Amino acid sequence: MAGEKSAFDQTFLFSSLPSKKFSFLQDKDTLALLMKWSMLGRISAQSYSFDQSFCPYNSEKFVLCFFRDPDVISSLKKMEAGVSVPLDKPVVSVDVELVPCTKVSMELFDPIYSCGILRPSGHIVKCFHYAYPDYDELRQMLQEEDSEHYDVVRRGERGEFLFRLFKHLCLGGELCQYEDTIDPYINTTKQVYKDLIR
Repeated sequence: MAGEKSAFDQTFLFSSLPSKKFSFLQDKDTLALLMKWSMLGRISAQSYSFDQSFCPYNSEKFVLCFFRDPDVISSLKKMEAGVSVPLDKPVVSVDVELVPCTKVSMELFDPIYSCGILRPSGHIVKCFHYAYPDYDELRQMLQEEDSEHYDVVRRGERGEFLFRLFKHLCLGGELCQYEDTIDPYINTTKQVYKDLIR
C-alpha cells in the first residue's frame, strides 16, 4: 500500500517533558551524598515522551531517531568540562545495548549482606589493595572479577539497570569520598531507581 510505512521505515517522534521533576535531584540529603561522591553536577536526568510503541528488536532505530529528533537536539544536555551544554547536532551512529530492567526489588542486594562484604552492623569490610590505600570488599566485588565475592551477585543480575545504578553510585566520581556503611548506597539507589522508572 502506497500510503503506509512498513515497520522498517518507522520513525519515532520525541517530545521533551521539561515539567517532569526528579525528586532525587531536589532532595537536600541526596544532593549532599552526590556531592560527597563527586557526582553532583555530573549526573542529571531529563524526560521525553515518544509517539509509538517500542519493541526491543527496533532499539537501534529507536535510539538513532531519538538523537536525531529536532526537539531532542535542542533540549538534551550533555556534559563538557563539567558544564551542561546543549547537544546541538544530530548523532551520526549509535551502539545500543539492551539493559534489562526486570529486577525491581532491593532483594537483589540481599546476598551482599551475608557473604563477608559487610559486618553485621552494615559497615563495609576494608581490605588491602596494591593501588588504592583505602579499599573495601564492596568496591572489590563490584570491579574485580577475581574477587572472592564477585559471584555473590550473578552475572545476569549484574547487567540489570538496578545493579548498574548501584555500582555507579558506589564507585562515584573522580574525587569520591566513600561511605563506611552500605545504607547510603542502598537508600540512594532505591530513591533514584524509583524516580527514573516511574
